[in-house]
Amino acid sequence: MSSQELVTLNVGGKIFTTRLSTIKQFPASRLARMLDGRDQEFRMVDGQIFVDRDGVLFSFILDFLRTHQLLLPTDFSDCLRLRREALFYELESLVDLLNQHVLQPRPAFLEVHFLNRNTRAFFRVFGSCSKTIEMLTGRITVFIEQPAVPTWSSNSFPPQMTLLPLPPQRPSYHDLVFYCGSDSNTDNQIGVRYVSIKPDNRKLANGTNVLGLLIDTLLKEGFHLVSTRTVSSEDKSECYSFERIKTPEVLTMNKTPELEAEQSQKKMKFQILFGNSIARACL
Repeated sequence: MSSQELVTLNVGGKIFTTRLSTIKQFPASRLARMLDGRDQEFRMVDGQIFVDRDGVLFSFILDFLRTHQLLLPTDFSDCLRLRREALFYELESLVDLLNQHVLQPRPAFLEVHFLNRNTRAFFRVFGSCSKTIEMLTGRITVFIEQPAVPTWSSNSFPPQMTLLPLPPQRPSYHDLVFYCGSDSNTDNQIGVRYVSIKPDNRKLANGTNVLGLLIDTLLKEGFHLVSTRTVSSEDKSECYSFERIKTPEVLTMNKTPELEAEQSQKKMKFQILFGNSIARACL
C-alpha cells in the first residue's frame, strides 16, 4: 500500500479517515502494525478497520500522530483515560508527554481580599480554577433586608422587613464579589446585608464572622492557608492566599483477566478433586 493511500478507521462507532503515512508515524506503535492482520483488536469490517476503543479520545491521538503535539482544551479532565488509550496503542512518546506535562499535580491558587470599612465588609475571591469559584458561588448567598410590601391590614411601625436572597456577583469566571453589613436603599432607610455559606445555615452580617466562616469552608475543601498580608492598614484591607494540590488517583488491577480466569479454573479443579477425596473417604 502507498503511504499516500487513505485509511478509514471505525473507533468505537466514530469514523476517522487519514493517510496511511499518518498511521505509521511511529513504527514501533501498535497502530503501525495493525494492517498486517495479526492483531485481533483490529478487524476489517465493510472496508473499515474497526477498533473497540474510545472514539472521542482517539481524536486527540490522531491529532498527535498528525502534528506530534498534544493540544488539549483548558477544561479537559480525561487525562488518565487518554493515557490508558495511549498505552493501548503503544505510543510511548505520547505516554511520556502525558506523564511529564499533563498528569503532574497542578496546584489550585485562591486569594480572598477582605476590606472592612465602617459598617460594611467587602469580599473579593480570585481563583485559578473556575470550578472552585463556581462551587463557592453555589454555596454563598447574600440576603438583602428590605421592607415588606404593606397590606391594608398592616399598620406597624417600624415596617416589617423581609430577606431577599441573591447570589454573589461574578465579574469573570475566576472571581466573585459580595459584601455584608449595613445597607442603605433609595429611601435612605438602613437595612442589613447578611451572608450565608452552605452547609452552615447561619446568616451573618459581621464581616469578621463571615471571613472566619469563608476560611473554614476553604480549609474543609482541602485548601491550605499559604500567606496573609495587609494590603492597606488605613483601609483595613487584607489578603489571604490559599493553595490546594490534588494528585490524580489511578486504580490498577493487580492481575490480568487471563490470570484471574486461570486461577479460577485451578480453584475449581482443586474443589472437584477435594470433593472426590472426601466422598471416597466416606465410603
